[in-house]
Amino acid sequence: MSTSTITIDVHLDKDKVPEQITWKADNSTADEAQKARAMMLAFWDAEDKSALRIDLWTKDMMVDEMADFFYQTMMTMADTYDRATHHHELVADMKTFAKSFFQKFRESQLQENAK
Repeated sequence: MSTSTITIDVHLDKDKVPEQITWKADNSTADEAQKARAMMLAFWDAEDKSALRIDLWTKDMMVDEMADFFYQTMMTMADTYDRATHHHELVADMKTFAKSFFQKFRESQLQENAK
């Protein structure tokens, strides 16, 4: 059995607000640690039947980037759920919601920019 290690470094400012997030996987083709402005990490605790999560974003993360990040995350979560369960109707519902979320965000941005 082999193992793979993923290292996540979070650089904090004096108020403990993330300034930079970098990550590296030992089986990656990338030579250097990769930068990220946000991350979501979730583990399933089968004993407690609960999700354990770490959600972080840097102070440089823009609102439009956060909306993109959530939209893409919801879409890939739907794809993962589809591969794991083959519940295609629920997957379609998840993707419909993700698209609606992103469309509403874009509309709200247009309204804000029009002011």
